[in-house]
Amino acid sequence: MALLPVSEALVRLIDGVEPRPLEMVPLAEAAGRTLAEDVMARRTQPPFDASAMDGYAVRAQDVEHLPRTLTIVGQAPAGHPFAGSLNQDEAVRIFTGAPLPEGADTVVIQENTVARGASVEIVEFTAKGRNIRRRGLDFSEGETLLEKGRVLDPAALSLAAAGNNAELPVVSRPLVAIIATGDELLPPGREPGPGQIIASNGYGVAAIAAESGARVMDLGIAPDKPDVISGLVRKALEAGANVIVTLGGASVGDHDLIHEVLTGEGMTLDFWKIAMRPGKPLMFGRLGNTLCLGLPGNPVASLICSHLFLKPLLARLGGRSWSDRLLDAQLETAVPANDLRQDYVRAIARRTPGGLTARAFEVQDSSMLKSLARANALIVREPFAPAVEAGGMCRIIPLRDL
Repeated sequence: MALLPVSEALVRLIDGVEPRPLEMVPLAEAAGRTLAEDVMARRTQPPFDASAMDGYAVRAQDVEHLPRTLTIVGQAPAGHPFAGSLNQDEAVRIFTGAPLPEGADTVVIQENTVARGASVEIVEFTAKGRNIRRRGLDFSEGETLLEKGRVLDPAALSLAAAGNNAELPVVSRPLVAIIATGDELLPPGREPGPGQIIASNGYGVAAIAAESGARVMDLGIAPDKPDVISGLVRKALEAGANVIVTLGGASVGDHDLIHEVLTGEGMTLDFWKIAMRPGKPLMFGRLGNTLCLGLPGNPVASLICSHLFLKPLLARLGGRSWSDRLLDAQLETAVPANDLRQDYVRAIARRTPGGLTARAFEVQDSSMLKSLARANALIVREPFAPAVEAGGMCRIIPLRDL
């Protein structure tokens, strides 16, 4: 099977993938979820003309000439409107958020007054209509508050609540089942025997899936035994996994069993082997309604492939927008000419007065996690890209905020 270009692999990965169905969730459980429909205002905010300050509600015509003393006829704390109507030379003590009394058209802030028992002296001029939040200033009933596809951050949740929405229509979170494979792998905290190593990939892949809005089902480490791997695949299917992610075992060695097992379970292979570095042995197929993504076993390759392929796949399933966020940067060090595989080079990007710069790590072996943990960007080198000297331009994908 010929090496597939990264761009074509991405298109085939998400082709025909539709967002998960809608579900209603309580507002208190909606943080980080993605809206499946627009959210409308179920009320007008503010629902009445309200005071924007603590002070006195007055008629502007009564305080045109100062100083002026008015009779206090009542008060209006928030939640307890003044029941009467304001007449000539009268004032109502009012507090922020309280409805403006009938007859009043202005609020004089308390700093511009002198209280004298049952009366108040207005000592500073206030223009008509000042310090009032008019009905519907923020939004009106029936108005669209939040649009489909919005990820519900704190401000969005507060707005939905203010619009009197107790439940929100969100996209059901996809379920990702993760299966690590390899006789050599042990979970962290164990003492490795001869030839064994500590399994690390799954934790990073699970974190990427969770950050992408998915639920994660960790099925642990499977030895290089087809029947055991098959059992875990069936367990994922029984749990309703939308995506099965396998770690390792997707290459062409005698002990790389993932392709054999998944096709034996009925998977239709879409592509296998990508023209990229690291991550060449990436595999993708469909097992009924479940998508199967076989990631390389090398730790860096596994995580970079998750950034490049798992993230957009989960974004599509979760109803979220997605972008590869390619940015221009100036190289701090030279980079050599590239071969037929698209290269993703670990780098540190910096913001300078002249723009972004990027410095590649000198060693790029796909087993070296320390450099990936330090990197905040990937320099993207197209197939057959020529050598570029320091000071030349490149394109980068941010891995986190720069």
